[in-house]
Amino acid sequence: MTRMKHWQDAFNAILGIWLIVAAWVLGFQTDATAMASAVIVGVLLLAAALGAIFLPHAWEEWVELVLGLWLIASPWVLRFSTLPDAWANAVLAGLVIAILAIWVLLTDEDYGTWWRKGAAQ
Repeated sequence: MTRMKHWQDAFNAILGIWLIVAAWVLGFQTDATAMASAVIVGVLLLAAALGAIFLPHAWEEWVELVLGLWLIASPWVLRFSTLPDAWANAVLAGLVIAILAIWVLLTDEDYGTWWRKGAAQ
């Protein structure tokens, strides 16, 4: 068995599972838009995180970053910002996901070489 490259990917996998069940746990399952957004992003995040755990590549971190940014914007884009639980869940989870993805992209020497080379020139 290979060793996991980044603990952040395991944490994002757990966040993906959370997003899948959050609508029912927090009680916003009656709003189809908020629920669908959480579940779809949760499934995509779980898939990206599992991919990053078993076959790590930089693109998985970029996908996680985009999903995190989408979650942050989704309450306003999808118009569920009036639902406090759904809003807070999306924004807080999105912030954590984005921060973890940026952390990996900035600290992993294998992933950040292309932009570090450009900055050093």
